[in-house]
Amino acid sequence: MSLVATLAARGPARSRRGSPTGCIVSLLVVLIGVAVPRVGGAVPPPQTFADVVEKITPAVVNISTTKSMRSGSEAVPEFPFPQPPPGSPFEDFFREFFDRDRSPEEMPRRTASLGSGFVVDPAGFVVTNNHVIAEAEEISVVFGDDTTYEAELIGRDSKTDLALLKIKGDGPFPAVTFADSDTVRVGDWVIAIGNPFGLGSTVTAGIVSARSRDIRAGPYDDFLQVDAPINRGNSGGPSFNLNGEVIGINTAIFSPSGGNVGIGFAIPSNLAVPVIESLKTDGRVKRGWLGVRIQTVTEEIAESLGLDDTVGALVASVTPEGPAEAAQIQPGDVILEFDHKPIDRMRGLPRIVAETPIGKEVEVVVWRKGERATFGVTLGELPEEEELAALTEEGADVPPTSAEIDSLGVTVATITEELRTRFELPEGAQGVVIVDVTEGSAAAKESLRPGDVIVEVGQEEVSSPPEVAAKVGQAQQDAKKSVLLLIDRSGDLRFVALRFAPA
Repeated sequence: MSLVATLAARGPARSRRGSPTGCIVSLLVVLIGVAVPRVGGAVPPPQTFADVVEKITPAVVNISTTKSMRSGSEAVPEFPFPQPPPGSPFEDFFREFFDRDRSPEEMPRRTASLGSGFVVDPAGFVVTNNHVIAEAEEISVVFGDDTTYEAELIGRDSKTDLALLKIKGDGPFPAVTFADSDTVRVGDWVIAIGNPFGLGSTVTAGIVSARSRDIRAGPYDDFLQVDAPINRGNSGGPSFNLNGEVIGINTAIFSPSGGNVGIGFAIPSNLAVPVIESLKTDGRVKRGWLGVRIQTVTEEIAESLGLDDTVGALVASVTPEGPAEAAQIQPGDVILEFDHKPIDRMRGLPRIVAETPIGKEVEVVVWRKGERATFGVTLGELPEEEELAALTEEGADVPPTSAEIDSLGVTVATITEELRTRFELPEGAQGVVIVDVTEGSAAAKESLRPGDVIVEVGQEEVSSPPEVAAKVGQAQQDAKKSVLLLIDRSGDLRFVALRFAPA
């Protein structure tokens, strides 16, 4: 019997007010109440994870990959290698003779890497990270009982760092299922299983520390942050809830020292499942495509556009012949809603668009020149990088002039052949080029520099320095605190709001 139960059993007669026994009971009850709160009927933490771990561990595998490397030169022997008949006993002799005289740097060698994965289909489909199997020539899947199978790569997706493998063997294999990661809350228990440092199957536990983390790993970052210890080798392994369902795929750690510091990142299941299904069906990922380049709406940009808050995604450019251009969406529009989903932050739009079925007609609500406008857009399929890069626009030169705009701290000029060569501007560059920036000016504070091209002022195209000066002057006359510029820097378009200096 516990100390509390023993003392309580003695009854109130032996726990008189002021007696040592009564004080001890009261103190222990208070301490226990603090240690295990039951706010709102919360369930106390589990005493063990053993039951759920026993159920799910058989489906977690180690991934072993090998590839050939040649660390030195690709030099060949001074004399040609003799070609004895295949299978001849002299074949091995000559190969050994010539390899022996070559330096170690010239000899091909095999390198191995280790990671983790898990079976998602009894037929033998295995999910892991793309970086675990990148450039691999051979892939092996090792189960907890050391049973080893060769595996083939079905497909990979570098944008989400996911890959799908297929075991070369007869099933069925133990498999696990996915949970709805949108229901995961910060503070929920999480169990991570993987192969850290090649030690073999290892189980750790912790909680979900945060949601929707953007670690600049890719365009669709939406990581779950967990504090369950994960290390190198855990990549591609699963994170489970207490029901034994996968809520995420462990992908990265934050570690200044190279070891675990309690900050790991997992791809949420709801982001992973469509990618995995697409890889399984087509061997690649098909994504919806809007055909815009976007940027964050800052406070200065919101003010210059008349927006009350820094919401939405600002359209910096529209891809020629893309879905957005066909729907008459323009640079300078702020996308507030897509397919009836609000866009609270810029980085939320790419994921929503990517997950929308190709060919679906959706409503896009934008903020344009102080008003909301709705457009119907039929989504296309995201082109390959090479196709996207080939979509360019042609432009024309304008008469050579220049102007100093003191309120912004820039000198601008028409794009001439001499300036095009000096600043390495592309043939299709349109607008006016900045040729000088005053130190300490509004332009300098926003990191503008000579060679940047001003495409628009106040969401209106400009083709000559006098136009720039006139539109900036008009913004000052209208008592605006800033003016919005569309800047082209080496083909990268972005909006910049420059504040006017106080009069």
